[in-house]
Amino acid sequence: MLLQGKSLLAGRTGATGGTIFRALNPATSETLAPDFHEASLAEVDAALQAAAAAFQDYRARPAETRAKLLETIATEIEALGDTLLQRAQAETGLPLARLQGERARTCGQLRLFAQVVREGSWVDARIDPALPDRQPLPRPDLRRMLIPLGPVVVFGSSNFPLAFSVAGGDTASALAAGCPVIVKAHRAHPGTAELVGHAVVRAVAACGLPAGLFSLVHGGGASVGIAMVKHPAVAAVGFTGSHAAGRALCDAAAARPHPIPVFAEMSSLNPVFLLPGALRERGAALAQGLLGSFTLGAGQFCTKPGLIFALRGPDTDAFLQALAAAVQGAACATMLTPGIQAAFVENRTKVTTVPGVKILAAAGAVPDAKKTQGQPSVAVTTGANFLMNPALATEAFGPFTLVITAADADELAACVRALEGQLTATLHGTAADLASAGPLVALLEQKAGRLLVNGFPTGVEVSPAMNHGGPSPATSDPRYTSVGTAALLRFARPVCYQNFPEALLPVALRNANPLGLMRLVDGKLTREPMA
Repeated sequence: MLLQGKSLLAGRTGATGGTIFRALNPATSETLAPDFHEASLAEVDAALQAAAAAFQDYRARPAETRAKLLETIATEIEALGDTLLQRAQAETGLPLARLQGERARTCGQLRLFAQVVREGSWVDARIDPALPDRQPLPRPDLRRMLIPLGPVVVFGSSNFPLAFSVAGGDTASALAAGCPVIVKAHRAHPGTAELVGHAVVRAVAACGLPAGLFSLVHGGGASVGIAMVKHPAVAAVGFTGSHAAGRALCDAAAARPHPIPVFAEMSSLNPVFLLPGALRERGAALAQGLLGSFTLGAGQFCTKPGLIFALRGPDTDAFLQALAAAVQGAACATMLTPGIQAAFVENRTKVTTVPGVKILAAAGAVPDAKKTQGQPSVAVTTGANFLMNPALATEAFGPFTLVITAADADELAACVRALEGQLTATLHGTAADLASAGPLVALLEQKAGRLLVNGFPTGVEVSPAMNHGGPSPATSDPRYTSVGTAALLRFARPVCYQNFPEALLPVALRNANPLGLMRLVDGKLTREPMA
């Protein structure tokens, strides 16, 4: 497919003009054709107005229509074949195998959401039948369910050009909930975004849905992005990226005359706790596993373990020696953009220049600037120093981790209390370690959205039970996940219908339960119709 370098605005191609930019191949430092043109604010306004109009049509469509759309998008993405993978590799420097897996995940989650929508019970239908004879006052007939919020702006992320981008989890869950989507393409991979954008446009047309249901916009976050968040037609925002950008979007949304929710994933250090028995039994294996986790994808995963905690002692010393040796033999890897690579070096320096921090090891290979490479490295400090220096909790987004050695269990607990919100927290321990880890787990429950035992946090399963969220600054709203089927709950809101005649009720709340949903009727879960 020939790339046009233009926005896709409610079924039509954007105009040329305005700011022009090109993608960069981070592995070669070469710019990539074609020129891309930022959308004008007038074009953005037209796309958002079209989304608002499309919402009234789309929200009324049956679940089968939404499910079919999601499945058709997946099929259209797969039909792009190697063209998509080759462009994504050129724009990101990511290995082909990684991109093949990410495409499979993207299409898999689209089809998973289709299953959820088709089954339908996600609307959480609740019915409290009238009790006219109740004393001292009768109870009215009350029926409640979730309905879609409205048009959603999705910001493509830098580190997942497919799974967290144009047709990624935010878009899939918003469309599943019944919301139109306007995507702000990430400037690091605009060609990949355009290819997937065309796939979505074709799917929308094939399903006979209004063109305003989807738009793809090129433009800067501080200009086009903020303008979209402030637009009165927008009902919610999905974002994955830096803490600074996420907070800017949250602030813009809160300052609107009518504030809207921003579901932002922003920052996480994903602490790992190595308990004494585990270090004694398998310290060398833990060193290898952690190296693989914090350097996976050049350390550019939101679940990368950036902090490692252990109690001081001979077993921890042996672990540090094994980790240092492993890091010294690690390879440098291309990072996503020069900006991300520069920020990584800056933040790693911020951490490692704090007094009391020692650089334990760095990869022997020298990073190649022309290939935008990051050098794997690890540093170490004490629990007391960590508690005295908040700068040590700075996220260095890249292949770096900091080991904190605590003097005792009390100091370790104090370090946990000092942590901000996290996406994940991990425990490595033997059966005996874990039997006494209840107090530590209780602390970590207050800090993280996903707790792991004897595993590594990189890699997020797309499933009904997954939670990918956490207290601030990990996400802007810890009640929700951005991965897994519960993600669509972000883009819906409850409505209660009191004393409504049957004919006016949504189908999901009617007595006969024609959709066969699991509903909470008079306090009991059932699929049975009401008498």
